[in-house]
Amino acid sequence: MTWHARLQLDYSLEAGRTVARHQHSGPLRILQSLYPEGDAVCHNVLVHPPGGLVGGDTLDIAATVARGAHGLITTPGATRFYRSAGETALQRTHLKLAEGARLEWLPLEALCYNACRAENRLTLDLAPGAELMGWDITALGLPGANLPFASGRLQQHIEVPGLWLERGLIDAADSLLLDSPLGLAGHRCLASLFFIAGSPLERERRQNALDLARKVIDAHPLAATAGATSPNGQVVIVRALAPLVEPAMDLMKKVRSAWRGHFWTMPAENPRIWAM
Repeated sequence: MTWHARLQLDYSLEAGRTVARHQHSGPLRILQSLYPEGDAVCHNVLVHPPGGLVGGDTLDIAATVARGAHGLITTPGATRFYRSAGETALQRTHLKLAEGARLEWLPLEALCYNACRAENRLTLDLAPGAELMGWDITALGLPGANLPFASGRLQQHIEVPGLWLERGLIDAADSLLLDSPLGLAGHRCLASLFFIAGSPLERERRQNALDLARKVIDAHPLAATAGATSPNGQVVIVRALAPLVEPAMDLMKKVRSAWRGHFWTMPAENPRIWAM
């Protein structure tokens, strides 16, 4: 049996409070809205009760953020792409921000089990003046459990239409990609943290974000396999390779904390679910 689940999450600003409303079909849910930072920022936890995707499953996630609202979306655990008999498991996410909106897209890692066939697509639409901070963290296999990514494939797609596009196909049979110094160099976790603006960033604001990220990277155990760059005037990215999820996630959280203060003059408030 395959699942096709859909979630529509909409944030609006009402009397100074960001309010979330949602509709769903199939096994996708949003838990109660939380306000650990006060009314301005609404934290939500996205839950997929089956706990993972098998071949033929599709998860469609859509979120809109209205003018002046600020949402934060995370998950209670990893997204798991399990072994497939041949069909592809698809997670498709579309985030749309109105002018002056903010969103933090912070799901925990995606785990690609051996013999999975997975596609993970993220599309981001930002109006002028909107800003989004998010990440994509993917682990191949379960090396800690001696379950390597020996077969299977993952198609990744991250896009801001007309501004930024990243596509990658990771096939377990592609040893040059997985093990070459010009590829993943034997690492099995790859992570990206991105800040995207709907309007061009001021040069100083963008440069200071890069400097902050590089300072965090230089003090981190992953300094040799991480870096910060800005492919254009509206996107700033930190990328890292790691042998396991934990050091990559630690680095992404540290840079996110620094960028939250820099871009939005906000403290590094973590979702409560991360401490459980």
